[in-house]
Amino acid sequence: MARIAYDNADAAAFEATRHLTDDGLTAWREAVSRHLGARTDLRLLDLGSGTGRWAQAFTAWYDRIEVIAVEPSEAMRARSAYQPVVRGDAQRIPFDDGSVDAVWLSTVIHHVPDLTRAARELRRVLRPGGRVLIRSAFAGRHQAITLFRYFPEAIRVLDTYPSVADVEAAFATAGFVTVGFEQVPQVTAASLRDAATELRRAAHTPLQLISDDEYATGLARLHAAAQTETGPVVDALDLLVLA
Repeated sequence: MARIAYDNADAAAFEATRHLTDDGLTAWREAVSRHLGARTDLRLLDLGSGTGRWAQAFTAWYDRIEVIAVEPSEAMRARSAYQPVVRGDAQRIPFDDGSVDAVWLSTVIHHVPDLTRAARELRRVLRPGGRVLIRSAFAGRHQAITLFRYFPEAIRVLDTYPSVADVEAAFATAGFVTVGFEQVPQVTAASLRDAATELRRAAHTPLQLISDDEYATGLARLHAAAQTETGPVVDALDLLVLA
């Protein structure tokens, strides 16, 4: 099962804070387009679609794309801004063999308990030549993420996530190979002050899994820094592409 149950409080925190502005999405649109190619008539599976923000983004980016959203959490499905959204997860995808052209997983891979089984399931639903695009923070790769600067205690949680090598090895068992890997910058907040004000612990798995004292200490660091630091908050998450 997932590391976090994603109840109503978690889903509300995601709905309120875990979405990017158009500026924040620009680099992601460019990166995704490089890997999906020129076709716009794709059938794309948004797996672990959460509150639907990425599904909305894909439908806005491409004129003829069909996005199908799958999400295991009932609370997330209830709050999804994109409809319809279907119940399912990476190990049980409720679609036919060879029925999708691409799969998008955004900050989901660390919730998958059996990566090898998930890889087989993704291979099953993908059409020949289909790609899996994984947006994530991976173990050992915290340096470009602002959150860990102020909550260094949360690095130990991140380091229990799958590494890039772990994911590649698991997906290799289903015949996948890596065809792309890059860091993608995003404007996460207009300022550190905004980031501090809008932060919701329930929206970040690494913050949920540190102690209350560690969270309080990190929050104090963040608010202190927000008094003097200016400019937008720019983070970089990884995009791993497998085919």
